[in-house]
Amino acid sequence: MIGLDSQARIWLCTEPTDMRKSFRGLSALVRNQLKHDPLSGQYFVFVNRRKTQMKMLYFTATGYCLWAKRLEQGQFRVPLSASGQRALTLTDLQLLIDGIEVQKYRQFKRFRGV
Repeated sequence: MIGLDSQARIWLCTEPTDMRKSFRGLSALVRNQLKHDPLSGQYFVFVNRRKTQMKMLYFTATGYCLWAKRLEQGQFRVPLSASGQRALTLTDLQLLIDGIEVQKYRQFKRFRGV
């Protein structure tokens, strides 16, 4: 996977996106539909209507980066959201990319050292 920081802000657009869009089209979607700044360094994930293609747009100090994945079989499991966007953790993104859907999740308390 891409070297993402565990503290990175990741936003999933839950509405279908035209995968013909590239840097300019996706950054316009971020600005106008998701109401975020595409130059903020946050990660923005888009999935097509058939849920077989995914693109992730982010900005680094030297310019825009665009990551894409196309599935040969199956679909991405995109969670619904009334607002049209959903915040993801790095783990959520990895599970989405790998096609793993967690039905029941329980995390036990762990000791955290100073």
